[in-house]
Amino acid sequence: MESPRQAPAPGPSDGPWLVVGLGNPGPGYAATRHNVGQMVLDELASRGRLTFKTHKTNATVAEGRLTPGGPRFVLAKPNTYMNVSGGPVSQLLRFYSLDPSHLIVVHDELDIPFDTIRIKHGGGHGGHNGVRDVIAAIGTGDFTRVRVGVGRPPGSAGAADHVLKAFSATERKNLPILVADAADAVEQVAAEGLTPAQNRFHAR
Repeated sequence: MESPRQAPAPGPSDGPWLVVGLGNPGPGYAATRHNVGQMVLDELASRGRLTFKTHKTNATVAEGRLTPGGPRFVLAKPNTYMNVSGGPVSQLLRFYSLDPSHLIVVHDELDIPFDTIRIKHGGGHGGHNGVRDVIAAIGTGDFTRVRVGVGRPPGSAGAADHVLKAFSATERKNLPILVADAADAVEQVAAEGLTPAQNRFHAR
């Protein structure tokens, strides 16, 4: 029996797009590496002058276009902890009647050096517990991920502690550029498609 074929990534004319920034709730986590996905959503909302509001799907949501005539976005930050992000994502897809192929998840990535963006569509969770829970909740990995590199901890430091700490002073100097690049990647995937975005960011 043939294995089911993965659906292709949607093209730039398709929409709206649900963009989910993974992280942990509360001000104590806001500046940590694990919450860089939510920092990217704040940047996107700022570009479109969109405001996050409480939503019935256990998330805070901002809706609208970032540019006149551009794709429509639903920007969402789950109110749950990272490891149980899937429930709100599943609810959001149902509420907006969207297929998972119209989902972009923005998250931190240990296996990518800091200041690096990688984009992929489909595949497994790569050991990321937030992505793991999203896949389990929606029943598929058929969505786009904008992976924001935070790098592995130095020496024998634990990965869990690393992602729950704030960026270093040196990293904070370049953090606004990293966040802006990830926001650009989201916009380019929605406006032009997956391949042009990969060609741009994977060449760096």
